Amino acid sequence: MLARIKKAAGSLAYLAILYLSWKWFVGQLDYSFNLSCVILSGSWLALTAHGLSENFRTYFDILSRLKVRVPMIFGLSLSALVLFTPWDPAATVRHFLTPDGLSSHLLSPLPLVAAIELFFWLLVYGAYRRNASRFKKQGHGPLPKGAWVNPPREALQEGDLILTSGRIAKRLRESVGHGEVVVDLKREELYTLTSYMERGAMTQPLSVMTDQKLEFGHYIALRLRKPLTAEQRALIPGLVGIMLEQNRRYIEAAKARRLAVYKWLHLPAFITKLLDKTVPVSGYDWWGLFTGRRAQDRWTCVGACLELYHRIGVETKTYGTGLFGLGTGVLDPIMPTRFLADPAFRLLSESDRKAFAAGNSTALN
Repeated sequence: MLARIKKAAGSLAYLAILYLSWKWFVGQLDYSFNLSCVILSGSWLALTAHGLSENFRTYFDILSRLKVRVPMIFGLSLSALVLFTPWDPAATVRHFLTPDGLSSHLLSPLPLVAAIELFFWLLVYGAYRRNASRFKKQGHGPLPKGAWVNPPREALQEGDLILTSGRIAKRLRESVGHGEVVVDLKREELYTLTSYMERGAMTQPLSVMTDQKLEFGHYIALRLRKPLTAEQRALIPGLVGIMLEQNRRYIEAAKARRLAVYKWLHLPAFITKLLDKTVPVSGYDWWGLFTGRRAQDRWTCVGACLELYHRIGVETKTYGTGLFGLGTGVLDPIMPTRFLADPAFRLLSESDRKAFAAGNSTALN
């Protein structure tokens, strides 16, 4: 509940300042120009500073980067407008080239406040650059330095969350955009559970997923900080079977409903084929892709992973709380990169790679 209240307060603060910024752009803010610039710059500075540590921690998420970059550029510009008066170069020269002009300008109330804001914005910029140095570019976005990229399947174990590159990662300009969870179905090798846009919920051998990504892209692995118990491991094969069956029944029911609509509308065959090709009934949760909801019988890729984790009692962060934290299903998609900041997991790192290479399997637990 506290997390939802904080999210609601933060969302309202952003909307309020965005509204004031828009009024400034269209010239409807009822203050003098310099005072408007100082108020807006200070407001953005306070809001950005408040969320700075969280945004630095989730730097790999493009939204976190934008929540620092955009206000920083805008705030720096506003403070500079008050301090340097770029539309009047002669005034700027008078202010900064003579001691009397400089002192009188900087000691004036609004330029003094703008100078202080500018100083703190530069501190924010320095901290942002320093934080960015802790990450490396991998594919289309950043990953923490020291991440073990493409660990071999022999180093992975049941319960691991695998995040991979792909078309979604490319579109979002992030390092990873797809998720699969490693499961032991009591077969010859480990499998993964996921959901694809074309096929819905499915399992596949772990070797298929890792070999494909080694050939076409990259993947990383997150390990549960609290290992699975024997009871949880025993539940996984049955729960995976139940989820796949639920998804299969949903597909059958959805196709039957669609066919009934086609018949009721007397649609010609070429239109029905076009609709089926354009918007297929695959068992993938298209609504959840954009809203972050987690349905009972259809899922996105990370939605399927979360569903299995929750069914076996693994506690993760709350995702898909929606706009203002008012509930799931309202403009709050679950980005795979967000799992990098989930306290339930730890990222397999270069130290794990070295331990694996040395044959120290206990270091990977």
